[in-house]
Amino acid sequence: MRLLPWTSDDGKPCYLSTDNPHSRLSQLADDIEAAQLASAEQVLAGARAVLEDAKAGERAVRFALTRAVESLGDVLRVAVSRGGDTGVR
Repeated sequence: MRLLPWTSDDGKPCYLSTDNPHSRLSQLADDIEAAQLASAEQVLAGARAVLEDAKAGERAVRFALTRAVESLGDVLRVAVSRGGDTGVR
């Protein structure tokens, strides 16, 4: 069973049961995971820039933190999907 990089409409995890890593759904999940990881790199760079800016206001810091939390959730889901046990539930 593979944890997919998206949730159902009610927020529950979605899983894929297949032995074919080349199925359309497996490839879609791979593509989305790659996009999530690339996005996380950009969010990290942006958050670092905000933290380094002594003039950054509360709104900028809150925005950066919100995006960082979203990205961290995505990255943890990818880690679990790829067999890592993050200990986070």
